[in-house]
Amino acid sequence: MPKVSIIVPVYNVEAYVEKCLRSILAQTERDFELLSVDDGSTDSSGKLCDAVAAQDPRVRVIHQKNQGLGGARNTGILEAKGEWLLCVDSDDWIEPETLEICLRAAEQPGVELVMFAFRSVDESGNTVQVFREDLPKNIPLDVASHKEIYLTAPCAWNKLYRADLFRRTGVLYPPRVWYEDIRTTLKLFLAADKAVFLDDVCYNYLLRAGSITKNVNADRNVEILEAFDDILTYFREQGKLEEYRDELCYLTLFHVYLTASVRV
Repeated sequence: MPKVSIIVPVYNVEAYVEKCLRSILAQTERDFELLSVDDGSTDSSGKLCDAVAAQDPRVRVIHQKNQGLGGARNTGILEAKGEWLLCVDSDDWIEPETLEICLRAAEQPGVELVMFAFRSVDESGNTVQVFREDLPKNIPLDVASHKEIYLTAPCAWNKLYRADLFRRTGVLYPPRVWYEDIRTTLKLFLAADKAVFLDDVCYNYLLRAGSITKNVNADRNVEILEAFDDILTYFREQGKLEEYRDELCYLTLFHVYLTASVRV
């Protein structure tokens, strides 16, 4: 069994996907499998994935009908054989020591999540911003005791997850919707034991035209409302709504009013 399963959802990213996959294969930690999920691409993305897989036995390519970003991640999660999971978006890339650094932190008792810093990069290769969380670094934090963890970046891709966290909760990403990451991340926080935050910049997030985060379709803001309906319902069903009311109110206001405003 590999230590880590790295899941890469792929959809019409022929200009970017090979760089992404090569950055994963260049890891200093070699004990991993790479699951490249071709989500019904209509360009040459799937063929590029197949070409990379032909050169390295650690790479598996799964071709499927389009299920959206969340659905493609779910395919990877369900197919994964590793003890740990890492999600990487197919137009981004990771640093060579990402797995080595994260696994070192993950070895501490009770750790089920490792969260690392990331940089935003424009299409010319310029660093736009480096993002680090303002939390104690390199030590396991009890998630239930540190509610401020719920206010951290909800991205799917800046975290190393213990695979059992998905398996024992049954939590997966909702397919074909926006805000699939926060819907899932908050539920995983609720189930996690301990988390470690790192100062190390392990991930490069590409800011490009045509990405979901750059979409200006204001009609899709309704999906933010649907996301928080889902989150609040889940916390209520788990008997945790009142315990986390302040954090959930803050997140709702932040995303429904502030984040949505960029598309209005």
